[in-house]
Amino acid sequence: MPSISNKGQLMPESPIRKLVPYAEAAKARGIHVYHLNIGQPDIKTPQLALDAVKNNTIEVLAYSRTEGSEQYRLKIAAYYAKLGIELQANEILVTTGGSEALSFAMGTIADFGDEIIIPEPFYANYNGFATAMGVTVVPIVSKIENNFALPPIESFEALIGPKTRAILICNPGNPTGYLYSQEEIEKLVKLVKKHDIFLIADEVYREFTYDGSTHHSIMNYPEIQKQALLVDSVSKRYSMCGARIGCLVSRNQEVIQTALKFAQARL
Repeated sequence: MPSISNKGQLMPESPIRKLVPYAEAAKARGIHVYHLNIGQPDIKTPQLALDAVKNNTIEVLAYSRTEGSEQYRLKIAAYYAKLGIELQANEILVTTGGSEALSFAMGTIADFGDEIIIPEPFYANYNGFATAMGVTVVPIVSKIENNFALPPIESFEALIGPKTRAILICNPGNPTGYLYSQEEIEKLVKLVKKHDIFLIADEVYREFTYDGSTHHSIMNYPEIQKQALLVDSVSKRYSMCGARIGCLVSRNQEVIQTALKFAQARL
């Protein structure tokens, strides 16, 4: 009998989905379950979006442009403009959720065996994306004692080597909820600039900030405009996780055009 691939054997099972059967079994026994395993917001999906789906009169669901329709990408650019981030439509690649954007980002910037440094605890599926793309995750510990703040830059420096291709952050953090300060983002900007590596920011929880706190995007730093990759999604801010609509954003056209080739594989 033929064997499955080593890659397949190494591919981790998502702990998020692994817990679902246990939750469903508990529900069947009448137990109320709080789904802390998955990032499904407890807010309603905007009625405008639901009505648009309900009242759509399209007769054929035909193929669309791989990178997403220009009309939609212009709308995304307009959203970012309200945040002080100026983008062109050709700097945005629409993806099947933020997950695909992360996979494309890794596949675009890293070869097999290359490394990406990620502060932990981090979103569990980062491991799966990395394994699928042949990338090695190098964790760097953030500590609960200081609310999971950015680890010391010296600790990052100690981990950066010839195979390091990027630092990946989630801001605000999943699962920690930590929001990086302007000072922390600036430290990372200087670090990736110094070592000529990429900075990937998963900013899907951007709107989930509280107590008047300000979110600082990596796209606001022109000195790394060719090194900054932004991952985003409508899943959280609009509670539209099931829509599976995300995007990869970069002002580096080589990055966008390379990621586009990965996207073209799914038409």
